[in-house]
This record gives sequence, C-alpha cells and structure tokens, in this order.
Amino acid sequence: MIVTEIQDQAIAARMALIVGADRFDRLFRAVRFDEVDGDVLYVYAQDEDAAAEMEDEFALHISIVASKILNRQINVVLVLPRQLMKPQV
Repeated sequence: MIVTEIQDQAIAARMALIVGADRFDRLFRAVRFDEVDGDVLYVYAQDEDAAAEMEDEFALHISIVASKILNRQINVVLVLPRQLMKPQV
C-alpha cells in the first residue's frame, strides 16, 4: 500500500506535535512516509544520521501515529536514507 500525500502530511504533522519544532526541523525535514508492506512502514529521511536517530528514538511513536492515520496495524517502522528511495513512476 502506497501512503498518499495527505496521509504522509498527516503523519508528519502529528509527529511535529510530539517532537517539537526544533527537533522536527532537524530530523524530519524532507521525510517521506512512503509505503506499507504487511505491518512494516517504510520511511525515508534526509540522510543516514537522521534515519538512524529517527528510528532509534521515534519508531514507536511513528508506528502509533501511522496506525491511527492509515487505519491498519503498523508494528515495524523502517527508516532509510532518502537516497535509497525507489523512483516514483
């Protein structure tokens, strides 16, 4: 399931409320909540450092927020650097 642009923005907005403006601007800049495969949500961050920190500190928060917005259970959040993102067709 591909996450729509509206769903992507809704997840980002809720995460901004949780992490605060400064941290959101640093970590979640250029984030893309991209695709769900089973119970795994694929997220693309601006770089490797942001991806690692986001996954370590906020994977649980992202899974809870995404589960509510996407209306399906998300048990795993995999955050990857943006350069690994598949080209959109």
